[in-house]
Amino acid sequence: MLKLCIVKMMGCWTRRTASSALHLLQLGNPLSPTSYICFSYYFQNPFFSTTPLKKKPKPRYVFDNIDDALALFNRMVHTHPRPSLVQFTRLLATIVRMKHYETALSLFKQMKLLGISHDVYTFNILLNCFCHLGRVGFGFSVLGRMFRLGLQPDTVTFSTLINGLCNEGQVVQAVQLFDDMVQEGYHPNLITYSTMVNGLCKIGETPRAIRLLRAMEERGCAPNIVTYNTIIDSLCKDKLVTKALNLFSEMTGKGLQPDVFMYNTLLHAFCNRGQWEEVHILWNKMLANNHKPDVVSYNILIDAVCKESKMSKAHGIVERMIQDGVQPNTVTYNVLMDGYCLQGKMNKARKVLNSMISGRCVPNVCSYNIMVNGYCKYRRVGEAMELFREMSQKGPFPNSFTYTALINGTLQLGRLSAAQELLKDMSAYGLIPDTITYSTLLHGFCINGHIDKALDLFKVMQNNGLKPNIVHYSILIDGLCNVGQHTVARELFCGLSFQGLEPDVYAYNIMIKGLCKARLPNEAYELFRKMEANGCLPDGCSYNVMNQGFLQNDDVSTAAKFLHEMVRKGFSTDISTATMFVELLCSDSTGELIHEII
Repeated sequence: MLKLCIVKMMGCWTRRTASSALHLLQLGNPLSPTSYICFSYYFQNPFFSTTPLKKKPKPRYVFDNIDDALALFNRMVHTHPRPSLVQFTRLLATIVRMKHYETALSLFKQMKLLGISHDVYTFNILLNCFCHLGRVGFGFSVLGRMFRLGLQPDTVTFSTLINGLCNEGQVVQAVQLFDDMVQEGYHPNLITYSTMVNGLCKIGETPRAIRLLRAMEERGCAPNIVTYNTIIDSLCKDKLVTKALNLFSEMTGKGLQPDVFMYNTLLHAFCNRGQWEEVHILWNKMLANNHKPDVVSYNILIDAVCKESKMSKAHGIVERMIQDGVQPNTVTYNVLMDGYCLQGKMNKARKVLNSMISGRCVPNVCSYNIMVNGYCKYRRVGEAMELFREMSQKGPFPNSFTYTALINGTLQLGRLSAAQELLKDMSAYGLIPDTITYSTLLHGFCINGHIDKALDLFKVMQNNGLKPNIVHYSILIDGLCNVGQHTVARELFCGLSFQGLEPDVYAYNIMIKGLCKARLPNEAYELFRKMEANGCLPDGCSYNVMNQGFLQNDDVSTAAKFLHEMVRKGFSTDISTATMFVELLCSDSTGELIHEII
C-alpha cells in the first residue's frame, strides 16, 4: 500500500528524474547546490544516527578539510581486506556533516563501481544529499531503488523525504507521505513531527499544526522546545497572542523551560500590540528564570519605542543594553536611523550613520537604504544622491531597493529623465528591476501625466518576462482615468480575468471613481453592486467614492439613500464627502434636502 502511494506521489518525478538520478551516480556529474537545506540535525541527533539506537555510537571522524576526508577514502578503498560498510558509512556521514554533498555523491558512485554494496543507512545518506541539494525528486528515485533491492526504508528515510518536500514548499505532499507512513505502521520520531509542524505553520495551517501536536502527545512522543517555539511563533504572526500565551503556559506547566527565542517571540507580539505592561512582566520573568536578554531582545524593544516616536527612550534602552554587557549591532543602529527618518529628523539619522562608520559597527546596505529612502521621502534627493555615490565608491554596493528609492525620489520632483537614467544604470550593473521598481516607475509616469510612457514601460516589463500583478494594472487604470481615457481603462479592467487576475477592492474603487469622473454614475453604481457579488466586499472608500460620484452628478436623492446604507454598514464619511454634503445643505434655502438626508 505504501509503495503504491509513493509511486503515485512520485508521478512525474519518476519519469523525469529516476534515470537522471542513476545517471548522476554512474557518471559522477556534479549537482548545482540550491538554497534548500534538508535536516540541520541530520547525523547530529540520535534519531538520525547511522547505527541502531540501542548500540553505543562509535566515535566520529574529524577532519580539518575535505582533502583529508578524501585521502582517507582513497586509503580505505586500497586496503586489503577493505574496511566494513559501517566504516564507509561513518566516513560518508562525516562528509555530509561538512556539507560537501556533491563530493558524497561522487564517492557513492565510486563505491558502486568498486562493488561495495549499500544498506539502508548508506541509502539514507544518499537520499539526504539530494534533499540538501534541493533535489527531492531524486530522493524519491533513491527510495524506489531501495524497494527494488528489497531494502526496507526506516523512519529516517521518510523523515528526510518529508523535510525535503517541506523545504521545497510541497507541504501537501509531505502531509500525504506522513499519513501513509503512520498508516503503514512506521513510528514518526520527534524530528519527523517537528518537521511537519514547521511545514504546516509555514503555509498558515497553524490549527492543523496544533492538532498534530496533540496527536504526537497521544502517541507517546513528547514535544520539545523547538516544536512549541514553532507553533507559538506562528500563532503570534497570526495575531492570536492569547492562544500563544495559553500554549506557553501549557508548555511551562509540563516542565519545559522557554528559551530566549521564545521570549523574544512573545516580546515582539506584545510590542506590536502596544501592551507595555505585559512586556514588563515578561521581561522580568525572563530575568527571574536566568535567561539573559540578547541583542535581539533589546532590538525588539528599541524598534517598538522608535515606532512610537519615543527616541529618547530608545537611546535609554541602548545605554541599558551596553550596561548589561550586550553590544548594539547593525540592526540596533538601523532601527534608530529608521526611527528618526519616520519623524523626518534626517540630520539626527545621519549622525547615527556617521557614528557607525567611525565606530566598530559597520553599516550594511540596509543602513544606507534607510537613509536614501528617508532623504527621498522628504524630497531631499540631492543628499540621497550624494550618499548613493558614496556607496558606489566605498561600498556597500547599492542594490535594487537603493535604485528604486532614488527613482521614486526623482519622480516625486517630476524628473522623469533622471528616473529613466537610474533604471538604465541599474540594469547596466546587473541589477534586475523587480515588481516594486516597475510599480514605482508606472506610478511616477502616471501622476506626471505621461500615460504613453507608462504604457511603453508596461510592455517592456512584460517583454522582460515579469508578469504584471493587480497593483500594476490598478496604477495604469488610474492613470488612464486621470487623463480622460476611461474607455481604455475600462477595457483594461474588464480584461483582468483573462490575465488570471481578480480585481481587489483598490482596483474596484479606482474604476468606480473613474466612471463617476466620466459622469457615468449609473455604470459606477452597477460595478459597485457587482463587486460584492464577485466576492469583493466594498470598504469605506468604496462608499465615499460612490457618494461623491452621485453628488458630483447632482443626484442628491440617490446620494442621500446611499449615505443611509453607508451608515448601516458601519462606515463613516471622509472629509471630502462630508464637505460636499455640508456645502449642499448650506445652499439649500428650502430645507427639503435636510429632511431627505437626515
